[in-house]
Amino acid sequence: MPSFDIVSKVDLQTLDNAINTVKKEINNRYDFKGSPVEIDLDKKEMIVKLEVESDMKLDQVIDVLISRSMRQGLAAEIYDLSKEHYVSGKVVKKEVPVRNGIKQDDAKKIVKMIKDSGLKVQAAIMDDIVRVTGKKIDDLQDVIQKCREANLGIALQYVNMKS
Repeated sequence: MPSFDIVSKVDLQTLDNAINTVKKEINNRYDFKGSPVEIDLDKKEMIVKLEVESDMKLDQVIDVLISRSMRQGLAAEIYDLSKEHYVSGKVVKKEVPVRNGIKQDDAKKIVKMIKDSGLKVQAAIMDDIVRVTGKKIDDLQDVIQKCREANLGIALQYVNMKS
């Protein structure tokens, strides 16, 4: 039976390249001359640590981070910006977790959406992957289209298409 997997994976090398590009751009920008800016990627924990001197500059760094990541081929949804920033001395710090893998709650939403669509396919949760199987490849392609149209708030990739 034809099948494919729905995953949410972030290529670590591409993410590292995007972070390095952001560092270069911030260092070359005139409005950041002489101001302390720290941008670090914790590869083990998958967290981007930002440290700047004001809220306004933090917003600018986040904008540059998202735009450069998108140019590298990463989706903007990989960054979890819901966590609030905090002030530490004279600087503003923010930790931005990178979403890697589909959480159980999100996987359940995807499976429910697929079942509610009425297509003749089966969806199964396997750790951080959702495997979709069906008799027709056209049904699987309809599932991919529905997942792209649904605004789930996570970056999804569709891999291992087997017929």
